Amino acid sequence: MNENQVSAMRFKRAVVVGASGGIGAALASALVDQGVVVHALSRRGGAATTKLVAGTIDIEDETSIAAAVLVLSAEEPIDLLVVATGLLHADGIAPEKSYRHYSSASFERYFAVNATGPALVAKHFLPLLRKDRPSVFAALSARVGSISDNRLGGWYGYRASKAALNMIVKTLAVEIARTHPQAACVALHPGTVATDLSQPFQRGVPAEKLFSPETAAKHLLDVISTLNVSNSGSILAWDGTEITP
Repeated sequence: MNENQVSAMRFKRAVVVGASGGIGAALASALVDQGVVVHALSRRGGAATTKLVAGTIDIEDETSIAAAVLVLSAEEPIDLLVVATGLLHADGIAPEKSYRHYSSASFERYFAVNATGPALVAKHFLPLLRKDRPSVFAALSARVGSISDNRLGGWYGYRASKAALNMIVKTLAVEIARTHPQAACVALHPGTVATDLSQPFQRGVPAEKLFSPETAAKHLLDVISTLNVSNSGSILAWDGTEITP
């Protein structure tokens, strides 16, 4: 492992935003099992343990994000920041099969959760990222956010918001390299995971390609453990392969 490569085992402190979701909870649990102190943030909060510090955050409310950062700012810098939030369907919003089905309201909500929210988390949390050794900012994206890989159409709002997230991550990577020269800033595609987010769309997914949250978390941490600064700005799949924008 070169000096700029990251190892999850070397993390001391991590923040998981969206820690009440399937993947977020599994990531927080896996990191705690590795001895990492995890700040698990979500709208619901949660119970604390010796290595897990639960807190509340609402990524659609910048005041809430700033308040969450204020709690952490007096402590040591963080080594890993993961935004594990996402919206595919909820409250009458569902992936569109045709342009005839989308609306301004659905687009606004998709972008609020999938792009603006992670961007605001980065705005407030990146100053807490460690500068003196390798560190990681990762946001969960999706392969369907790839413009060049779009062959099926549909899912306009979700695709567009994830494509926006990928651009945000790329642009953050350019800027953060000036202040955190050992940091990797990436978007991660976890594959199809058996969570509430994907539940209506799991039919037809081969069993070997439908991952449990625990398996997805292991895959993602395996990818994170191989990162170095040359990966910063990339969109990476669960198996470490790069996804073209």
